[in-house]
Amino acid sequence: MASKGPVPKMSSRTFSQRFNNRQGNTPIYWGSKLFPHRPFIIFYRNNCLEESLFRTTERLSRMSTVSEELVWKALGRVIEPDFKKDLVTLKMIENLKIDGGNLSFTIVLTTPACPLKDEMKNSCLAALASVPGITATEISFTARTTGGSFTGKTPIPGVKNVIAVSSGKGGVGKSTTSVNLAIALSQLGAKVGIMDADVYGPNIPMMLGITDTPRQVDKKLFPPSGHGITVMSMAFMVPPGTPLIWRGPMLHGIIQQFCQDINWGDLDYLVVDMPPGTGDAQLSLAQLVPLSGAIIVTTPQEVALSDSRRGLAMFQKVNVPILGIVENMSSFICPHCHGETDIFSKGGGETAAHEKA
Repeated sequence: MASKGPVPKMSSRTFSQRFNNRQGNTPIYWGSKLFPHRPFIIFYRNNCLEESLFRTTERLSRMSTVSEELVWKALGRVIEPDFKKDLVTLKMIENLKIDGGNLSFTIVLTTPACPLKDEMKNSCLAALASVPGITATEISFTARTTGGSFTGKTPIPGVKNVIAVSSGKGGVGKSTTSVNLAIALSQLGAKVGIMDADVYGPNIPMMLGITDTPRQVDKKLFPPSGHGITVMSMAFMVPPGTPLIWRGPMLHGIIQQFCQDINWGDLDYLVVDMPPGTGDAQLSLAQLVPLSGAIIVTTPQEVALSDSRRGLAMFQKVNVPILGIVENMSSFICPHCHGETDIFSKGGGETAAHEKA
């Protein structure tokens, strides 16, 4: 096959003359001997060239846009540790937005108190590292708390989960645990209330510094709040220091009123501070309210542990899940030497938990 011969080179001046003869071309810089073999380096202000550059920039911009399909595929490989399914299948990804190389989305948790936030965030970032074009990723969290399904019991209007905090005997820090639990859940973003069902020793308002009283609107009581926690207590209903000498039916009636005649609003969690023991209050609450679970508070010595075991067995008999056993007052840390002393021994709560595991 005969060769066609070398392609004739076009000098920079010839190129410029042809290009410059087109309408609207105005050279910005020209040198007849500058880059003679690369005439395209010479710059001209002309309508055609500006339009071409604009189109090229637009194409590059489209090329740098992150593929939404690849993002969803990557997130579909991230497994939620508790449910053992991926985040996309569980519909836990919302508000996914792509702006050039910037990606943002929200992970919807089942509870604001989820301890696996960091683990899921790191898993998402690792999965998205394989998606080309991502320059920045912003992950935010929200929670959509769901309540359990219960039959034969009337749920408290507006309340998704009810958690009972109980103890086998008094003086172990049950009310303190109730307040700390409510504050911790609130700080994690949940809407929380406390029902002070310990009618014989209603101390929750004092612990939260609440001095307001409930207000009545249309035969409903609207409880006051402190530190972001809605609280209803018998302390609002009787003068300070007045003893309540009630039998079981009266106690059952006040718990029923606290459940149905109080406007709690929309709550993710209602923490119920129970009176100590395994009496009428615990039984009434278990019969009236769909409890999501119970927490048992104890101190480590055997006397308190023995009572806590009875309380734990009572909740199990009425089919209330045990969320955990809290061991309180197990040690004292000296403010001078910072040494830790086990005043009432330690480990009793852990032992009781393993017995019922």
